[in-house]
Amino acid sequence: MTTSSTQSLRKLGNSDLHLTPIGFGAWAIGGGNWEFAWGPQDDSQSIAAIHRALDLGINWIDTAAIYGLGHSEEIVAKALKTTSHKPLVFTKCSMRWHEDRTIYRSLKADSVREELENSLRRLGVETIDLYQIHWPNPEAELEEGWEALARLREQGKIRWIGVSNFNVEQMKRAQKIAPITSLQPPYSMLRPAIENEILPFALANGIGVINYSPMVSGLLTGKMTAERVAALPADDWRKRAVEFNEPRLSRNLQLVELLREIGAGHGVEPGVVAVAWTLRHPAITAAIVGGRSGQQVEGLAPALTFRLSDAEFARINGFLAEKQA
Repeated sequence: MTTSSTQSLRKLGNSDLHLTPIGFGAWAIGGGNWEFAWGPQDDSQSIAAIHRALDLGINWIDTAAIYGLGHSEEIVAKALKTTSHKPLVFTKCSMRWHEDRTIYRSLKADSVREELENSLRRLGVETIDLYQIHWPNPEAELEEGWEALARLREQGKIRWIGVSNFNVEQMKRAQKIAPITSLQPPYSMLRPAIENEILPFALANGIGVINYSPMVSGLLTGKMTAERVAALPADDWRKRAVEFNEPRLSRNLQLVELLREIGAGHGVEPGVVAVAWTLRHPAITAAIVGGRSGQQVEGLAPALTFRLSDAEFARINGFLAEKQA
């Protein structure tokens, strides 16, 4: 498979970071036993998944302190210690946890500083390439948190700063303090709402966009069936998600069959088609693609280069318009 040539790299917002069109998302590899878990996960498989992604040319990893309550960052560090690749590493702050594993949220300056130090330690790095506010929550502390990120960047502990899950008004508030390098929103053919205001704002303001859940947390990969959804572990947050439940599930699985048909013509999986759909938007810099094993990563790596034709894109949009949820 062709790995990233310099031409296919995409500049992120106002930064000097150049990203491959997809990056490795490290949410699921945080493992089980926390509020937003994907069920249990084998750490050796997680490390193999990261290594495979890097070998196939992916040049960035996106994680967060909260994923597995620190565990995802630790796994990323283990993977980086055992590879010659030097990917960009992105992480996030604002979601924290108590000793009993319950989650709380803080954007207080002291809290943000403490989170950064903890992430640097867990990741085993001296600088974080992109440090993001995970959620604008508590909203009253948004300015204090963003100001703290700007100061920490001046100190050299962070190269660039970004936001995640912010709306336009919240981004405007942050911009008054310091420029936003990137936004990380959910975006997929089942969750296109950000096309209305958020993506045009990002494009107009030179804010790079890294979208998450382009395959709707595994739903559009082609591996998901009604039976498999029913059999998800009790601590898998997807059991409670609207798109994984009726009446939407049947329609979504029909959509997957269309993606499978389009992908088959190119020898790619439905998930690759789903990712390519998001990458067509001019505001999107790159998409986060999760993988829990080397095999999963191999199936999705063609999204580095695969692009939809106008006709294929129109066909998907026609289905979505006709069968609205």
